[in-house]
Amino acid sequence: MSNHTRVTHFILVGFSDTPQLGLVVILFFLLVYTFGLLGNISIIAAVMRDSRLHSPMYFFLKNLSFLDMCYTSATIPKAVVMSFTGSGLISYLECVAQLYVFITLCSIECFLLTAMAYDRYLAILRPLLYGTIMSHKCRVAMVVTAWVSGAIYSAFHTFNTFSLPYCGPNVVEHFFCDIPAVMRLSCTDYHVNEDIGFAVGTCIIMSAFALTVLSYVGIVSTVVRIPSVDGRWKAFSTCSSHLTTVVLFYGTGGFVYLRPASRYSPTQGRLASIFYSVLTPSLNPVVYCLRNKDMKFALQKLYCGGKY
Repeated sequence: MSNHTRVTHFILVGFSDTPQLGLVVILFFLLVYTFGLLGNISIIAAVMRDSRLHSPMYFFLKNLSFLDMCYTSATIPKAVVMSFTGSGLISYLECVAQLYVFITLCSIECFLLTAMAYDRYLAILRPLLYGTIMSHKCRVAMVVTAWVSGAIYSAFHTFNTFSLPYCGPNVVEHFFCDIPAVMRLSCTDYHVNEDIGFAVGTCIIMSAFALTVLSYVGIVSTVVRIPSVDGRWKAFSTCSSHLTTVVLFYGTGGFVYLRPASRYSPTQGRLASIFYSVLTPSLNPVVYCLRNKDMKFALQKLYCGGKY
């Protein structure tokens, strides 16, 4: 490293490589961000105000909504400002902080989705013991564990990424500092760090995904044994929103992280990242309220007041 100068800043290319689409892209992401922010705030307010929603399922949904607000706020505002001003300059330490916060929130979402799957598993397979097992203390402990685990997991990946030397080029082909886009800029061989990160990520995140899948295997095996069609539909409808979120989140996130940085495609990487880091958390309020009569009633009561 004696012959190189360590970079002091990075340059983010933003949402699009086409300058002519700049204003359209900015307006689109501002609209999506505002919509998601208002939707998640509405869910939190409705759950807190309506006593009928003071149950484990809505406790986790309230925490997911708060997480999604933080999740989108970690990347979109900075990217919109950079696109508007035309300057993608971000300092080295800002890039480190953004990657750490983003990976923390991303991993917490994985763990929280697993907790929500286990909650639905207990509600359907152990309905008589559900209230006793999923006590307030238990669900608070699960949420705290998700946040602490996410912070520790992200600390490892942040150190693994930025322990590499960066001495140029410094143009990050993304709209925020993400592991594959940053790691491929290292001026030394990054494959050992990449393999270590991949192994740790596979063990932890895929373990959370496996627990989610196992929960749904138990749910499906129980639901298909319910004699009435209405009973089966009612049981499955309580899980459909969560299952939709899981498929969208893991499907697009896996496309980015379950491939080597050397094969990273800037266009495909940004497109996939838009789905799992912007659209999925912003559309979660719609997904969770579409077929949920209690939530729709609570939102109507929140905004229409005396009519309900």
